[in-house]
Amino acid sequence: MKTFNNIKELVTTLNREEKLLSEMFTKRKSLNYKKNYALELVDFDEERIEKLLQFSVIRENGGFLEIDDTFLEFFEQILDVNEEINLSYINENIKSIKENINYYLEENNENRKYGYLKFIKKTFRKIGIVTLKSVVDLRRNIENTFKNESNYKIKQLKLENLDEKRMIVKDLINQTLSLITNEEITFFKTATDEELNRIIKELKYSLSECTHNLIEIEKQIIDYLNQIKHQGKFIEKLRKLKYLKDQFLILSETDIRQVLSNKNQVIFEKRSTEPLNLSIDFLRENENAFEIIKRVAKRNSDKLNYKPLIAESISDEFLEDSIEEEVMINFDEVRNRFVATSDNLFNFIMTYDFLKEVSFDERVTIFCQMASQYENEFNFEPEFEVNNGIEYALVYPK
Repeated sequence: MKTFNNIKELVTTLNREEKLLSEMFTKRKSLNYKKNYALELVDFDEERIEKLLQFSVIRENGGFLEIDDTFLEFFEQILDVNEEINLSYINENIKSIKENINYYLEENNENRKYGYLKFIKKTFRKIGIVTLKSVVDLRRNIENTFKNESNYKIKQLKLENLDEKRMIVKDLINQTLSLITNEEITFFKTATDEELNRIIKELKYSLSECTHNLIEIEKQIIDYLNQIKHQGKFIEKLRKLKYLKDQFLILSETDIRQVLSNKNQVIFEKRSTEPLNLSIDFLRENENAFEIIKRVAKRNSDKLNYKPLIAESISDEFLEDSIEEEVMINFDEVRNRFVATSDNLFNFIMTYDFLKEVSFDERVTIFCQMASQYENEFNFEPEFEVNNGIEYALVYPK
């Protein structure tokens, strides 16, 4: 097996075969990728495929091609579409942090101490990212299992296993918080590093978010398991009744007559149903989903098509152009003209030509607005005067 000599060679190779790798990654679950499909995407140049095989970017198996596990895991991790929950990785990181903390406390050389501290900070960042991703993957796997797994027993087993993983994630979160707050107090007091303090704060916040999500996940699992239990019991009873009916034993082997005679249910009474929505990932990725949608649409094509009511024609009166003019008061212009006078503001407003009819009450309102809006540009005298029953302050321009 050949290996890439440097990063540039790796990136160049992946970039040149981007079209092929993108197509194979998209079809990684739903299609066995034949070699003749790949040849079309590399312009029928077999040497390009052979080079990918030599560098173990892809693997060949019985005339089919698939992306190597190392690169496939890398692509899924980067694109955040990996469905596997790697809990051992978090546990190993916790052990590595404890080991490097001991090394840090015992080391006297400053350069080597900094190396241990750098590794500890990097690992704490990884723990926060991996834990949060594990919680997201856990929720996605729970929903996909409940919505897409057709076998009830397998569905129940998978959900129970995912619940065990939830408990492991919860335990690892508690271990991490205990490591930060209780176990290594001496280290955190000794290593006075600003970046480390910031990383620890972000980690605590991330772990707190994960804890709240795990509580919701636990409720979701309990609800799903209860639905499976309810549906499983119903199907089991239904199968037994069908067997007895097919064998003509249902009347003699059961008390169905007595049960039905005691029932007094309304025929149109609502039945309790358990909703089961299709997964968005299933509709987007599964090639059979589109065929199912077309069959459902064809089945419903014979339903009545209701024609929408057509509105009457719009009257020509509403289509004619109409212009409505309104004279607006420009307070800045009024202020500028007032500043050029020696009169008080109230008298000025009462005699001002606004180019439209303005009542006495409206002019009083304009006086108040001007006095409030341009307070810093006017002088307010302590004397007051009365006009038409209105007492007003004497206001002059500065």
